[in-house]
Amino acid sequence: MTIAALESLSFGLGRMAEAAAESGHRLCLLTGDRSVYRHELAVLPPEALDVVDVDTDDREAVRRALTALPSLAGLINTTDTWSVPAAELAAELGLPGPDPEAVRLLRDKRRVREALHARGLSRSTAVAVEPGPEGAEAVLRTVGLPAVLKDSAGTSSRGVWIVHDEEALHRALAEAGQQPLKGGLFAESFLAGPLYSAETLSWEGTTRLLGVLSRQTSRSAVVREEVAAFPVALPDGERDGIEAWVGQVLEVAGHRRGFAHVEFILTAEGPELVEINRRIGGALVGEVLCRTLGTNVYTAMMDEALGRRPRLLDTPLDGQGPAYGFVLVYADRPGVLKGWHGLGELAAFPGSVEWYPVREPGEALAHVGDQRGCTGMVLAEAPTAELAQHRAWSAAVRVRPVIADTP
Repeated sequence: MTIAALESLSFGLGRMAEAAAESGHRLCLLTGDRSVYRHELAVLPPEALDVVDVDTDDREAVRRALTALPSLAGLINTTDTWSVPAAELAAELGLPGPDPEAVRLLRDKRRVREALHARGLSRSTAVAVEPGPEGAEAVLRTVGLPAVLKDSAGTSSRGVWIVHDEEALHRALAEAGQQPLKGGLFAESFLAGPLYSAETLSWEGTTRLLGVLSRQTSRSAVVREEVAAFPVALPDGERDGIEAWVGQVLEVAGHRRGFAHVEFILTAEGPELVEINRRIGGALVGEVLCRTLGTNVYTAMMDEALGRRPRLLDTPLDGQGPAYGFVLVYADRPGVLKGWHGLGELAAFPGSVEWYPVREPGEALAHVGDQRGCTGMVLAEAPTAELAQHRAWSAAVRVRPVIADTP
């Protein structure tokens, strides 16, 4: 029998294929662009999974591809972009899956913020804003400064601006007016404190906190993720408080089953939501979860796809493996990637350092201000997340993408 994946995160296919096989099924990836998975497909044996090339933006083409699969038992999705189509197609085909309306709510960051504010789980609400100069007055009157402007359906940190003064506000609104937003622009209060993400698994109202990931972003007004480490060492009482809080947040947001990647700011008054992604964390988050927790967490994804309570909810997980840190290596300017300097130096650094390429030589990089400019990631391990982050950073600064001008 087959478990289909409607697109996927760039990393994790190997773990997913193993988990599907363990459940007695075969994984089949439906994709419109195999190059997104070049690293995984290059290291996996050809027989590890099936790949079907289809225009995944064409709903009817995807439905035909799914119905042609042998003994289709489940449909999974680990992306934000295809989460709603995947939920709707699962319902149409009679497969287990989340409530499509709940998924639509989670894809609208403004509606989530409004729902949490109404239930007392967010100190501020969200305010719809018109891109361009006319939006400034609404932000200043209802939210104030500093503030955050967001695309309500944005992904990969695109369409996010942090504004601390009126000049920055007008500049961000002008940029937003020139970009194709996936949803609508809205404003919310700026949250002061360090950024983290809660990596969780839920089933019918029960939520388990698998761990907390630290996150470092760029200092520029446009947010770009730079560094992450797992698991953050928190006092028992604080960890329990975050687990209780994130369970309430997910319940109000309508997320009742599956992984969630919940970004939050740990303010002086406690955790405050940044956004919810109803999936396992991106980049190398899934891989470090597997290594640190000592189990293939993707088995929970297969259990969910088959409509059964994930065994991971009840599996003992404490103290299984080392901590990990990873650094995203960006191009410093647009152009054509020719390769990298410094990869040969990584073996000299402590922490069993590994290189995960995201791009390949010859690719044109048009954007470097967000995750689209990431060329690869450096991963390192250590006894603690703090040490792992230091090791990954020290190694990553030696890796320098070589960029040539676009012809």
